Amino acid sequence: MTHAMPQRFEQYLLDEQATLELGQRLAGFLTAPVVIYLCGDLGAGKTTLSRGLLRGLGHAGSVKSPTYTIVEPYELTPSPVYHFDLYRLGDPNELEYLGLRDYLAQGAVLIFEWPERGGMHMPPADLTVHLTPTDTGREAVIEGLSTFGCACVQRLRDGA
Repeated sequence: MTHAMPQRFEQYLLDEQATLELGQRLAGFLTAPVVIYLCGDLGAGKTTLSRGLLRGLGHAGSVKSPTYTIVEPYELTPSPVYHFDLYRLGDPNELEYLGLRDYLAQGAVLIFEWPERGGMHMPPADLTVHLTPTDTGREAVIEGLSTFGCACVQRLRDGA
């Protein structure tokens, strides 16, 4: 991953449908390997955005939060997707036991909810999505942190 000056894209999301649509739109710009951090409080819409990402990447089935399994694999073409929820992670060292290095080596799309719980074991993010509930919906702020991530943000900005 090459580093670039962070780029930002902000969007107000009125409802769950708008959150799904943003995830699907963002998925259209993704190519593996890519690391995405989803940040926000409980109920902010991280799993809903993940569902949109996965649908946009070609997954037609249900998408559940991997809160208890910690990682949910999706064997998609052309690359696998691994959806992590680190909320219940007791210690960042548990990521080693989960085989995080193996997931990284696959050249996959990695989506992390609650990335801050992974500490120093986390791979650097290409994109971070911060979701903040508002009185009437939620605010999404997407930051590109690598050259690839910045290109994705620019495409979002351009309405591609």
